[in-house]
Amino acid sequence: MQYGEFDANALMHITNRPEIVFERGEGSWLYDNKGKAYLDFVQGWAVNCLGHCPAEIVEAVQQQAHKLINPSPAFYNGPMIELADLLTRHSAFDRVFFANTGAEANEGAIKLARKWGRVHKDGAYEIITFDHSFHGRTLATMSASGKAGWDTLFAPQVPGFPKANLNDIESVKALIGPKTVAVMLEPVQGEGGVIPAEPDFMQALRALTREHGILLIVDEVQTGMGRTGRLFAYEHSGIEPDIMTLGKGIGGGVPLSALLAREEVCCFVPGDQGGTYNGNPLMTAVGIAVLRRLIAPGFLDSVEEKGRYLAAALDKLIIQHRLVGERGNGLLRALILDDERGPALVKAALEHSPTGLLLNSPRPNLLRFMPSLTVTTEEIDQMIALLDGLLRDVPRA
Repeated sequence: MQYGEFDANALMHITNRPEIVFERGEGSWLYDNKGKAYLDFVQGWAVNCLGHCPAEIVEAVQQQAHKLINPSPAFYNGPMIELADLLTRHSAFDRVFFANTGAEANEGAIKLARKWGRVHKDGAYEIITFDHSFHGRTLATMSASGKAGWDTLFAPQVPGFPKANLNDIESVKALIGPKTVAVMLEPVQGEGGVIPAEPDFMQALRALTREHGILLIVDEVQTGMGRTGRLFAYEHSGIEPDIMTLGKGIGGGVPLSALLAREEVCCFVPGDQGGTYNGNPLMTAVGIAVLRRLIAPGFLDSVEEKGRYLAAALDKLIIQHRLVGERGNGLLRALILDDERGPALVKAALEHSPTGLLLNSPRPNLLRFMPSLTVTTEEIDQMIALLDGLLRDVPRA
């Protein structure tokens, strides 16, 4: 594909991109180079938590870029300190390590747990994860993930990640042994099909890990930063994990992630962990702007309210089109179809004219919704109306 004088074939082929070039975004809307508007209910896979190009992020980037971009992670910088302190004040954790992607944060969590196991658990290194989980695309995080087929894609795997079944505490108990150092899970399995971990299961898991003296790690790359209606999804269960990872929403669209841990778990020494861009002031200044918006009075209440509104709207579609159901928390939701036409619906939504709609189908039998946390009820209504027409027009698979 050509873009002006430039050839898109210069890009390595790692995904099947449609021949659309997006040039501008505002709130819940994207606009391509031909002027077509698209209502975005994907938002970069839950990345743009405040929508496209929100004023506070634009201002943070502009102001910080004029002052300091990257002095090296070997030195303190102001935004790094401020964001770390804000995160610990508003969570159950004491220390923060900043990184660039969710996979990198999860890689750091794996390293920290294994180091803790070497220091405190006689070399224990196994981390129990879950079928259908997704933790990233590095070799270790792919091995930790329970995504079908990933066990052979870049074989051999990194060892040490036995898989349990989500919401089945007995399956976790059966895997605990002398080499177990931690249990790691997403509070809502996003790529797995928006499958929430039940509060009773999370509480049982916290009790079980404490009983065996092992760590509980929550991967909140997708669920964290207000996505579920609480600042962090673990709060819904009334528990306090030992380690948490953040990504996606923490940067509101820029590459930023974080690894948080309780003081007792922080056993890294200088040289164990690092990264050229980690904690740079340009990205952490954006993180501050995002977090301050999320913790503003009433913001998270509005996310919960709009999550309920979206769920109720999806329920109406379920009745009208005889679908299976919907599930999720806050503004991370899935519509479960009665067939496998999810990908066809995504394609038809993108091509819909005059207004396109961006949807996601992580599994053929469902659609996932990850709108901006600032989405309006009017935009939800518009999405539902478009989807209603698509469900009527796209043949069942």
